[in-house]
Amino acid sequence: MRKKIISLILLLIVLVSLGSCHRGTNRLAALNLPEEFDETQQYNISFWAKNDGNTEQVKVYNDAIARFESIYPNINVEIRHFNSYPDIYRDVLVNIGTETTPNVCIAYPDHVATYKEGNNIVVNLTPLLDHPSYGLGGKDIKYDSVSKDEIYDKFLNEGIIEDIYYTLPFMRSSEAVYINKDYVEALGYTVPDALTWDWMWEVCETALKRKGDGTLPFQKATDVLYPMIYKSTDNMYITMCKQMGIPISTIDSEVLLFSEETKELLLDLGSKGRYEITNVATNETKYESLFTTFTKVSYPGNFFNRWECLFAIDSTAGATWLGTGATSSDSASGADKNKPNFETVVRTVPQVDVNNPQMISQGPSICLFNKEDPQEVVASWIFAQFMLTDEVQLGYTKTEGYLPVTTSATESDEFKAYLKNEKEYSVKRDATKLVLDNIENTFISPVFNGSSDIRDAGAYLVEGVCGNNKRYKTAEEIDTLYEKCIEKYGLQDLINSTTGNVERKPISKESIILLVSLGVVWILLGAYVLNDMVLKKKRNN
Repeated sequence: MRKKIISLILLLIVLVSLGSCHRGTNRLAALNLPEEFDETQQYNISFWAKNDGNTEQVKVYNDAIARFESIYPNINVEIRHFNSYPDIYRDVLVNIGTETTPNVCIAYPDHVATYKEGNNIVVNLTPLLDHPSYGLGGKDIKYDSVSKDEIYDKFLNEGIIEDIYYTLPFMRSSEAVYINKDYVEALGYTVPDALTWDWMWEVCETALKRKGDGTLPFQKATDVLYPMIYKSTDNMYITMCKQMGIPISTIDSEVLLFSEETKELLLDLGSKGRYEITNVATNETKYESLFTTFTKVSYPGNFFNRWECLFAIDSTAGATWLGTGATSSDSASGADKNKPNFETVVRTVPQVDVNNPQMISQGPSICLFNKEDPQEVVASWIFAQFMLTDEVQLGYTKTEGYLPVTTSATESDEFKAYLKNEKEYSVKRDATKLVLDNIENTFISPVFNGSSDIRDAGAYLVEGVCGNNKRYKTAEEIDTLYEKCIEKYGLQDLINSTTGNVERKPISKESIILLVSLGVVWILLGAYVLNDMVLKKKRNN
């Protein structure tokens, strides 16, 4: 009997260990910042970056690392390139469990909110920002480090999660609507300085009605036409809700995604996603979509550049892929040689109220991961802030339609000359200037552990009503869509039946393992006690 009890105790220890060690990095102590950086040591730090395979961006990164290592020869930086933010996100989550996180990482604040759920995994940057020796503009930094007040407040504050700075902005972009001006004017419209959704929907409807009517000699009724393509469906939903004053979540992780207001929005989008059109050329009546999305078709530029899309809503960072002169076009997205070139104009995304413009802020940020050696963290931090120096900021900006995050870069003569340089692709320059002119009109949605799921859920709802075989006409049909969404993202047990709100409080994986382990132990103990009672009863009989 004693051996069985000992075995059960050992089993409990093993199971609890599995639960508590699922994320080994949880054993790290909170970072204790040294007063000075020890330059007598050699440091090897890893940097995970995203560049979409852009060779110019790779060169910017490599040149920046080479310059940095010449200034700090005791810090060796090894870079790993990723094609997308989701790829980085997945790999970081895996590496948290194996204690092999990078030192410096390109990230979105949504992702960092999930990373930081493990104890002491992500570095609190607040004390680093203002450290007198090696903080921003610190007295011991060996290069011309930007000061805190040279970073746009709007961008710097996007890195605050629960009143703590966890990310440093690296580059910023927003979304823009790229417009085939020639196509719009051929339909009888003039492109306004600021678009409304109603105006854009009207033009989209006209384009579908007049497809192949002879007003455009190269266009046939059988040609592909997607009047508007939105690259990021989650951004579409978040932006429209923001413009309409519809909350979808709060900073304390309360989810308001399934409300009567969002239901009305989805019904309206459903009517646009499956729209009854009578073609004036063929007199044929059928359902068409006034808009579609990247997940339904492909990149907007693939159609926009071939006169198959009037309005392409994409990141300003993607400007080099859009327009008949696009510098990043490949064979899939290049212009149709049988169709004339057209003028591309760039505007802010369509608005509900042009006097109160709202556009989403996005673009890469930088986070640091904690390590056992605080000096290694400081070395990582010194490299991270090097990415905000003017030479790096201006070099990266010129690769795509990104905006530097520092006033020292945007107010420089070099940046001003870049925006006027006619040798640079005009659409890219216009997209960058659009973000610069609208910094105060940008916003981010609340960031918390699970906020990335809310983004995904919003995209799921839009995809659900866009271009389906059926048209969503009733609130009951949207309720069914809500139920599918709630089930898909595991929100069914958290619904408040009175308000329809959802409060998401995710349980960490290690907690789940620990709870399951304890449950198994109790079952085994119960079985052991029951078996022991049965044996005693048999012996007594």
